[in-house]
Amino acid sequence: MNAGNSYHPSPSRPKLTLPPGACDAHFHIFGPQSRFPYPEGVRFRPPDAPKEAMFALHERLGIQSGVIVQSGCHGFDNRVVADAMADRPGAYKGVALLPPDVEMATLREMDAQGFCGVRFSFIAHLMQAATPQQALEFAARLAEIGWHLQVYFHAERIDEILSVLKDSPVPVVIDHMGRLDAGLGLDQPGYRSLLAAMENEHFWVKVSGADRVTRTGPPYADGAAMARDLVARFPDRVVWGSDWPHPNHEGPVPDDGALVDLLAEIAPSAAALQKLMVDNPKRLYGVHV
Repeated sequence: MNAGNSYHPSPSRPKLTLPPGACDAHFHIFGPQSRFPYPEGVRFRPPDAPKEAMFALHERLGIQSGVIVQSGCHGFDNRVVADAMADRPGAYKGVALLPPDVEMATLREMDAQGFCGVRFSFIAHLMQAATPQQALEFAARLAEIGWHLQVYFHAERIDEILSVLKDSPVPVVIDHMGRLDAGLGLDQPGYRSLLAAMENEHFWVKVSGADRVTRTGPPYADGAAMARDLVARFPDRVVWGSDWPHPNHEGPVPDDGALVDLLAEIAPSAAALQKLMVDNPKRLYGVHV
């Protein structure tokens, strides 16, 4: 497992031309620790992956907007995300890590900075801020400011977690296709559970992480097949993200240019690509260029 500086040092330039306003709806920024030191006690302490490197990557990939997801290495100190959003107001939004008892005044202040959602992780090595039930109760407060929930979990917990969050009053965004094992195909019980959950219009899914859910490795054909099926079934409630800088990645370091080119398989029509990369992120996150 590569828990360190896992991003590709020289990603290829994609062959696929993305539509204007294309959005990377899931990536992280780490540090620099000289400005944004990691809190005491956090277990995940990666090397820096600063905003300048991320902006340069997006320019190379043809991406003009994005959603920065706060990383557990920075805990509840969301300044690193706020700092990056301030450089690209409106075009870049943020998803925070927060305790469920955060004050409403703080949420409103963060809303003005460009934050639009809160992520809860239910994976052991990441920050555990709430139970699924607490996340559901917190969602009622997020509804007051028009935010969404984002959830990350391993596949074996898909029924447990989504059965609670089906009653959410705000959109619930499922990270990385539920971390299902794409090698088990589209008939596996976990995938059927994901499809059943997605019949509820409150649920969205990120068709990111083809490189995480794959069993075959590059070029991630099994992960792309799952993503393509989700895009075909739920074209209005899917978004995509690079997951840069690919923290805790197993296997070869992904080439971000190749991940963009994989979108030609995931969203094979111009209409599907437009929804996935532009229209849906604009509607869910409010990004604008």
